[in-house]
Amino acid sequence: MKTLAELTEREILALAISSEEEDSRIYMTFAEDLAERYPVSAKMFEGMAEEEAAHRHRLLDLYQQRFGSTLPPIRREDVKGFLRRRPIWLTRNLPLDTIRKEAQNMEFQAARFYEKAATCTTDVGVRQLLDDLAMADRGHETRASQLEAGLLTDAARKEEDKTRRRMFVLQYVQPGLVGLMDGSVSTLAPLFAAAFATHNNWKTFLVGLAASVGAGISMGFAEALSDDGSLTGRGSPWIRGTICGLMTALGGLGHTLPYLVPDAWENAFWIATGIAGIVVFFELWAIAYVRARFMNTPFMQAVFQIVLGGSIVLAAGILIGGA
Repeated sequence: MKTLAELTEREILALAISSEEEDSRIYMTFAEDLAERYPVSAKMFEGMAEEEAAHRHRLLDLYQQRFGSTLPPIRREDVKGFLRRRPIWLTRNLPLDTIRKEAQNMEFQAARFYEKAATCTTDVGVRQLLDDLAMADRGHETRASQLEAGLLTDAARKEEDKTRRRMFVLQYVQPGLVGLMDGSVSTLAPLFAAAFATHNNWKTFLVGLAASVGAGISMGFAEALSDDGSLTGRGSPWIRGTICGLMTALGGLGHTLPYLVPDAWENAFWIATGIAGIVVFFELWAIAYVRARFMNTPFMQAVFQIVLGGSIVLAAGILIGGA
């Protein structure tokens, strides 16, 4: 593997040609991925892809004049210290803001490459072209803003804002809410069954901890493996799985932690159980609020559903533990 300084002018031009071709394809992939969700932004990336293709043609014309039509097979991966692009399968269903930041990073890296490459050449024509391309990539952020300003009318911007909110709900709120509901409700029965069966805070805490962590792991993997996001647009399965798993564990740990009250305290069991009951109340109301805020469920209807379900599970745990 060579450093950039060790490359010949022919290899530098060949590397630039392959890099521009790759970046053009990446932008077209962004455009294709965004076409259904954000059609106006997709057109912006199509415009950027066309500019990268134009850069490639300028480089290719100069290469043919200097070295003929045979390109050496050199890519970014063959050059030491060259920043690699994110694998294309990891760019699917990314949020719009993340894709824009990715494009900004790509342009910054490309400009740095051309600036460094220009210092490694002695041919005046090659250096001039590389300097021009460096300036072009430095200005792409401005160009992207111009394209966006020209394409994103107020109506289009409002439509994309609605889409962005919908994608945020699908990719982050929904898996988090599912996890919080499962963790808060499903762990009530084993926790309070253990509490009323043993009247021992430490043993109850261990049961609640095991139930919360186990439910978190189970829900995390279930969410991650249930949908890869390619058809539903729900984003990275591992991000969703992580959110769902963490919120599930958090939902169970909320009413488990009060049982860390030392058993040596007077009325320790009832103190811990009272605090846990208060925590459960706030957990259920938080779930109802999120459902009303993001899932368009009437607040009182959400409260009734969540409180009813939680109360049934809580009562079942107490009855089993007291039997």
